[in-house]
Amino acid sequence: MLVFASGCTSPIGVKRVGEQPVYRQLTANVLSTGRPSPYAKQFLQRLSLAERYQKDPKGVLAELHAGLGGPDERDRLFALSELSFTYAEGTHDRPYFLAAALYAYAYLFPEFGGEPPVPYDPRLRLALDLYNRGIANGLATPNGDEVDLSARRVALPFGALDLAADPSGYLYGDGLYRLKGFVAVDDLEIRGFRNRYQKPGIGAPLSARFERASDQAATHRLPPLAKVPVTAFVRFAHPRQAISAGGLKGAIELYDVDTTAAVQVDGNSVPLESAPSAALAYRLEKSPVWDFEIAGFRKANFHMFGGEQEDGLFFLAPYRPGRIPVVFVHGTASSPARWAEMANELLSDSHIASRYQFWIFIYNSGNPVALSAMHLREGLQAARKEIDPADADPALQDMVVMGHSQGGLLTKMTVVHSGSRFWDANTQVPFEQANLSTESRDLLRRSIFVEPLPFVKRVIFIATPHRGSFLTESILGTLARRLISLPGTITTLGAELVTLNAGGMAKTFRMPTAIDNMDWSHPFLRTLASLPIAEGVHAHSIIPVKGSGPPEEGNDGVVKYTSAHIDGVESELVVRSGHSTQAEPATIEEVRRILYEHAGIR
Repeated sequence: MLVFASGCTSPIGVKRVGEQPVYRQLTANVLSTGRPSPYAKQFLQRLSLAERYQKDPKGVLAELHAGLGGPDERDRLFALSELSFTYAEGTHDRPYFLAAALYAYAYLFPEFGGEPPVPYDPRLRLALDLYNRGIANGLATPNGDEVDLSARRVALPFGALDLAADPSGYLYGDGLYRLKGFVAVDDLEIRGFRNRYQKPGIGAPLSARFERASDQAATHRLPPLAKVPVTAFVRFAHPRQAISAGGLKGAIELYDVDTTAAVQVDGNSVPLESAPSAALAYRLEKSPVWDFEIAGFRKANFHMFGGEQEDGLFFLAPYRPGRIPVVFVHGTASSPARWAEMANELLSDSHIASRYQFWIFIYNSGNPVALSAMHLREGLQAARKEIDPADADPALQDMVVMGHSQGGLLTKMTVVHSGSRFWDANTQVPFEQANLSTESRDLLRRSIFVEPLPFVKRVIFIATPHRGSFLTESILGTLARRLISLPGTITTLGAELVTLNAGGMAKTFRMPTAIDNMDWSHPFLRTLASLPIAEGVHAHSIIPVKGSGPPEEGNDGVVKYTSAHIDGVESELVVRSGHSTQAEPATIEEVRRILYEHAGIR
């Protein structure tokens, strides 16, 4: 019966199992499964080395290495790269990671007239990944926490590799910053982002800390505790020749992919790998910006970075001439971190990333709106003078300011002409006749006598309470008012204002908090709502509304549609979401559309 049964089954045949199992079998590799790909296994089978590799991987690798130079050069280099990486993964023998990177480099960029892999060969992408991960893992510090990019001699399984590095250190932002503390980000799991973006190419994506290498103006606008994304590339000198003859040499190169998108290798332009989502998420992990949200609302003088925050305007990256600034202004009890989802989506768009630079404004959101708006205006004016004192960059004359919730009120105050209307709404005493100290008069002049900033050409209001928030009249609003402490300069100013002569301020006058300023009964908000947006400024509204009912009857849980809606905007989009709509896809896509329009992207 056994003989009969075996006679009914052919030694070779097929069985239909579906596309997915077969595809997984064909595309599996060491990076996805921890086991070599079919291409490396096939090469071992051809040479009858598969079983021996399981028992003596180092010996097999040495034998494969000794056989280089034959007609199977391309297949052998690829197999050596993946099998070396496999061995390094299992044993944590770091020299084999670098060996994998070197073999992959020789496979990708052959010498002596050898043909490079065709773009349709799936091994091409895997070889790039093996090179990238081999560099990051092979140059890791002993504990694996960081990547060591210093010049040194490192051991390889078949010799020594002399690595050169820039003796002046790794500079960033046109030499204004020196980088340190490099961390690989490819093996980081991300939480909090809807999408993880990875730009394929060559090089190991890293995150780095920095220190100022210059006292040049505006260097302080990159937050001191921030991390920046860079890509490390090791350029091997004549790799194939050196693998056989010895004398292995390499040079570590570090690139800011925001300004350098590709490297030249043997006359070919090769895109650099980058991991913008992982780098951004790593930057926000345990960032002090999260602590600022409530503390910055309650405490007037709380500073995120310990010392003076100056005007609160910071850059996500060093100033890029020719790129239009987009300024993010957060809302009440919030922080710039709430723009992270939008930044992740927009920075992954090459059309936007190549034309815009993102700035953030952080402020104590319990303070009077006029005071915070003053800091925003003065911060924008100061930044322009610092980075472009000669007014040579036309992109800085074309800014976009975007505000969420209270931040939208600050945004509006960059594009209105108030004259004396804020002052007149509170007193009949002419400003010049008011009995005020020099300091108080100066502060009032700067904060409530407002002129539009000529370089702000477009504003975007998101969930903005132009006519107030209904929560300010609730018990939550009352509680919030009690939690806020105003800065000393403001309380001093308030004391002076209540002593104005007859016909002036009422004796019951008190300096308002931001919560007061967002109550529709307050003269400040009514005055601001009455001011038209300056001529020539493009304005847009994005209004979240919960539920599916008529928008005109709805709200977002904080602001009614009727409060967020204003006339005179070029576009208005209703998004079905709650108040914190910055991370909603529909909101982000509308911002993308507006930025495309602003930059003339077709």
